[in-house]
Amino acid sequence: MKKGLIVDDAAVMRMRLRDILSSKYEIAGEAENGRQAITMYRNHKPDFVTMDISMAEMNGMEALTGLIAEFPDAKVVMVSAVGQKAQVFEALGKGAKDFIIKPFEPERVLLAIERLFE
Repeated sequence: MKKGLIVDDAAVMRMRLRDILSSKYEIAGEAENGRQAITMYRNHKPDFVTMDISMAEMNGMEALTGLIAEFPDAKVVMVSAVGQKAQVFEALGKGAKDFIIKPFEPERVLLAIERLFE
């Protein structure tokens, strides 16, 4: 079973993503900022990451850059709020594989993750 890392500063969003993803994937861990995400990625080597863009301490863009620099094959799906289109395109340019817009539909979340492994 593929395992994922959920990164979001909002506990309710992590819970929602866990509820959606745990039907098909093992959740290796959850992080509330980019710094935790990089540490957890090193420790758990997940198959994929859902990464919120807007977080305190280290945002998703900084974490994405750090992850891709250290783990070029990391499969990261960015999670963004409506209105962050510019940041989404920037993230895709930095190595993110896909994006999900909040509020998200369970089917869209699962589709984004499934496409990582096609």
